[in-house]
Amino acid sequence: MVGTTTYTQFIALPAAAVWDVVGDPQRWPDWNPGVVSVRLDGPVAAGTTGDYLPRGRANELIHGRFAKPFTITAVTPGRALTLTQPEPAGTMRISWTLTPTDGGTLIAQELACTGPSAPIVRAIVGPLLEHDARVCFARLAQLAGIAPAESGLTTVIAGGTGALGKHIAADLTCRGHRAVVLTRRRDPALPFEQVEWDGRSVGAWVGALRNPGPTALINLAGKLVDVRPTPRNIAELRDSRVDSTAALVAAAATLPAPIDYWVQASTTAIWSDAGEIRCTETTPLPVGLPQMTGVAEPWERAFDGANAERWTILRTSIVLDPQAPALKRLSQLTKAGLGGRVGSGEQWFSWIHVEDWLAIVRAALGLDPDLTLPSGILVAATDFPVRNRDLMAALRRHLHRPPAPPTPAAVLAVGAVFLRTDAALGLTGRHATSAVLRAAGYTFRYPTLDEALADLLPH
Repeated sequence: MVGTTTYTQFIALPAAAVWDVVGDPQRWPDWNPGVVSVRLDGPVAAGTTGDYLPRGRANELIHGRFAKPFTITAVTPGRALTLTQPEPAGTMRISWTLTPTDGGTLIAQELACTGPSAPIVRAIVGPLLEHDARVCFARLAQLAGIAPAESGLTTVIAGGTGALGKHIAADLTCRGHRAVVLTRRRDPALPFEQVEWDGRSVGAWVGALRNPGPTALINLAGKLVDVRPTPRNIAELRDSRVDSTAALVAAAATLPAPIDYWVQASTTAIWSDAGEIRCTETTPLPVGLPQMTGVAEPWERAFDGANAERWTILRTSIVLDPQAPALKRLSQLTKAGLGGRVGSGEQWFSWIHVEDWLAIVRAALGLDPDLTLPSGILVAATDFPVRNRDLMAALRRHLHRPPAPPTPAAVLAVGAVFLRTDAALGLTGRHATSAVLRAAGYTFRYPTLDEALADLLPH
């Protein structure tokens, strides 16, 4: 059995600077917290052996005592390095490849597990070596000498410790921009500047919005939606978004000049269960404020009057990312033999690959010289939504699982109670695409679901 995953990231440095870090395996722990230590038995050359220690008490005890040495199996100075680790009934291979490109270097990390033990090795090692891979690349970039210009763009990210927040903070850091995270509690493991706030009121944190150069603000703050739909939880979902947005709007009003770029998060779920309606930026909202609209509409309304030169209300669909809850849960269910359609299977699933989401955010921040987006509402979703039955069939195909029986709506409703989630997340949907992106000439890197899953899932 084989399981291979690849993570890539652009770093705005010459390949030689990146290689100074990547090309020395003993520096691996400096930029990947999943590794405690690395020891080499000789120079960095093909055939040299060594030992690495993965983090975790059990891992350190078992691996440190029983694991055989790894071998450097390939080296192209300045370009590529491969380590091969023998495993019980198989091998693990990790490689890094540097490709010079315009303005910097594209780094790719590939982790491959082979042999009968591949599923077990991947389940144990994968979460360690690949966790927050983009954040690891940001640490790597900092070690390699990346530094933002003092008068360059500063991007303040509210909700920057969430999955998407870490993605954009790391991506901007790797590209040589300054990222500042607003957080209720500092995380010393994150390699970004962090400023504490309460998410409800204006305080000393407003100083983060005063910078010598242009300032961008990305507001992703809000409680995760994967909760039971009780009145209390729905109120918390709404208030966590409305209160934080209102605080940011009030803070921006105290500034002597408008925020240069403001990306305000929202969701395509604002249309609730839209059935066969084809939703774009101008599609009216449902009447009566059903559950999902009742959270998202006040969220967007709290942004009214924001002091911003250019602004985007980003109605994001489901972001496909291997470490995000949506794809992880769908993959787990499919691997467990529950990969059949859900309910009728007719509900629409609108989605976007995380790389496309990042590219759209960069354009909204004025960082793409080839793409200008107008201020206003913008739908972040591919041009090719799929129905639930086609989504599940694609997952079974890419995860090599046989056909599975459907999950009746009643069974999902009962299961949602035990999983403490909302059955509506699987039973409702909407066909959402962006007329604004089409008009602007945006080209999706991963336009179809098959292309996205081929990139995101082990293969």
